[in-house]
Amino acid sequence: MYKLLKQEGCARRGEFSTVHGTVQLPAFMNVATCGAIKGGLSAYDLKNIHTQIMLSNTYHLHLRPGDKIVKQLGGLHKMTGWDGIILTDSGGFQVFSLAQLRNIKEEGVTFNSHIDGRKIFMGPEESIQIQSNLGSTIAMAFDECVANPSEYGYTKNSVIRTTNWLKRCQAEMKRLNSLEDTVNPHQMLFGINQGGVYKDLRVDHMKEIAELELDGYAVGGLAVGEPTEVMYEILDEVLPFAPIDKPRYLMGVGTPVNILEGVMRGIDLFDCVMPSRNARHGHLFTWSGIININNAKYETDDSPIDSECDCPVCQHHTRAYIRHLLKAKEMLGMRLAVMHNLYFYNKLTEMIRYHLDQGTYTDFYKKYRDILDKRI
Repeated sequence: MYKLLKQEGCARRGEFSTVHGTVQLPAFMNVATCGAIKGGLSAYDLKNIHTQIMLSNTYHLHLRPGDKIVKQLGGLHKMTGWDGIILTDSGGFQVFSLAQLRNIKEEGVTFNSHIDGRKIFMGPEESIQIQSNLGSTIAMAFDECVANPSEYGYTKNSVIRTTNWLKRCQAEMKRLNSLEDTVNPHQMLFGINQGGVYKDLRVDHMKEIAELELDGYAVGGLAVGEPTEVMYEILDEVLPFAPIDKPRYLMGVGTPVNILEGVMRGIDLFDCVMPSRNARHGHLFTWSGIININNAKYETDDSPIDSECDCPVCQHHTRAYIRHLLKAKEMLGMRLAVMHNLYFYNKLTEMIRYHLDQGTYTDFYKKYRDILDKRI
């Protein structure tokens, strides 16, 4: 259940209650694609860096180790040791971005695994069945994520297909949640707004799915190549038609500034692999901008990554040490870098919530929107 606590312009301060706890919004979801954060972080590490939600992926866990094995082990919570909220992505994006030789029909999608080439079929029912086996708190509806740009006529037909699939997901989840052996009989379903870069298709689709009384609403198919300003324009057009009493999730986004802009427009939830991916290559976020720890100037720098950061890494380690570890290809280097970046993102959303509580978010936004993406 979503509760709107406060609003500043379109920016929303809320909370969302689930069977696995209550998330304070806005929030960033830390991406544990296969049940682990790339870079060597465990579920227990996530607690120490103020994570509220762990996001895992249906497509990848279906291929390895297999969702039936995860169910046999008691579900994702029991397998990973994470006792908080888990959101599982439907696998739709991965089917359309990773799979080769895919064949899309009304029933679903036939594709070849990117791991071993074996043929797999996934439709709305299959996606929900897999997510039910994983036992996540929140399941995402199976959707078609079109490339940007895509032709208008194809995108329109794709939106119709996505709506049909959403209704099938809803029916299948209702059936599965009623079974005795379901891992999480309280599993929630979020629908996904699609429509490419066409504002009329986006608005019409949001109006249509808003009537389905889902647990939450996501905006998908953005941040996949279109200019950032186009993404913001679409959010401005679409969000007024999203239900006020449900959480809003912008999928796969993004940079710290994307988050500031998304919150300003009324988004509650974000996820992105970028902070962990960038960290593994030495690109670290600070309250003064982005640093590349691989640069020679940090070789003897005995200061923390960010003097304004109170994460476990900045409390105990220097830039010089982390640079050395990454250069020496020590696993600890990646682990510390990822830990810092994810803490930074979690702290950023904490600060956003604080300023929304105080009624000062607009000032916070104006102060940091030109700083956080700056490369030092």
